[in-house]
Amino acid sequence: MTLYRFTGGHVATGAGVLADAEIEVRDGRIAAIGPLHDAQGTIDLDGGWVLPGFVDTQVNGGGGVLFNDDTSVDAIAAIGAAHARYGTTTFLPTLISDTPDRIAAALDAVDAAIEAGVPGVVGAHIEGPVLNPLRKGIHDAALFRPLDDTLLAILTRPRRGRVMVTLAPEKAGLPGIRALVEAGVIVSAGHSEADYDTMLAALDAGMTGVTHLFNAMPPLIQRAPGVVGAALDDTRPWCGLIVDDVHVARPVLRAAMRCRPFDRMMLVTDAMPSVGAGGADFMLQGRRIHVADGRCSHADGTLAGSDLDMASALRNSVATFGITPDRAAMLAATHPAAFLGLAEERGRLAPGLRADWVQLDADLHLVETHVARAVDPA
Repeated sequence: MTLYRFTGGHVATGAGVLADAEIEVRDGRIAAIGPLHDAQGTIDLDGGWVLPGFVDTQVNGGGGVLFNDDTSVDAIAAIGAAHARYGTTTFLPTLISDTPDRIAAALDAVDAAIEAGVPGVVGAHIEGPVLNPLRKGIHDAALFRPLDDTLLAILTRPRRGRVMVTLAPEKAGLPGIRALVEAGVIVSAGHSEADYDTMLAALDAGMTGVTHLFNAMPPLIQRAPGVVGAALDDTRPWCGLIVDDVHVARPVLRAAMRCRPFDRMMLVTDAMPSVGAGGADFMLQGRRIHVADGRCSHADGTLAGSDLDMASALRNSVATFGITPDRAAMLAATHPAAFLGLAEERGRLAPGLRADWVQLDADLHLVETHVARAVDPA
């Protein structure tokens, strides 16, 4: 058993924010959390915050490593370590559109990483290749393919962790979506031209997410609500937002937040290898991606993921939405954990959950990331 005592700041527990608090940890889980009873060995937060560790469902790379380039346990560990420096304690390595063999290799690698105990990895996000070429973004449309028996077999094979798939509902078809959902796959709409009715039918079939809302989909039009209109109108899906002042303008973000249930909104980074690598340029499937001023883009101007980390996304959310850091932490941790079906495991600071948290200073910059260990030190 280990006690962590905090004073002089804010600790966002599942029961509310405490100015002073102590967290008792046993075997990597929170055994108790509550008001401070003993000032011995306290950590002075100096106006800062302790928040649940961040959960990121869309991590293409980090620390100079791109998952598409290196589907190995070591690569996954390097990506996770890069993002842990910014408070992410749970993540899905994300593979953008690739060949069936490469998708299978990525899923196998994530299984191996989970078995090896790589910190933070809880599954894989396969973004594509069942996407609409009209909304391809930076994806290589030559790799797009239907949701055929070969691909379904790969995606629905039993896995150690969660499998999330981003697809265009109009390209996948309702039988394919149902087959994925019945196999336990988390299905999310993205890179799509689906109309409103198609989106509702996909939600009825079990789709539960919308990947990076507003990006790689048509804008909301008064007589053609489409993907965005369905996402804003229907309360069921969780919607990911890239809050980096590049992908979506702040007024649009605020409008979306007002339209939807708060507990169905979540932050994603869509991070590329530049995160944790000093914003360095990188290659993506043979194309050079330039990184500057927080933007990752191809020479033709197409955005290629982001240079965003989750701690920055949280700071940006506090500024954009005018919410307190503990509310922003719900977007960065609590809601994505619920989306992944891990609400009783991660995403909050509460008894029984993993002892994953982040300590931020008063300006919401990272001080320390605490990742649960299965056995406490003696």
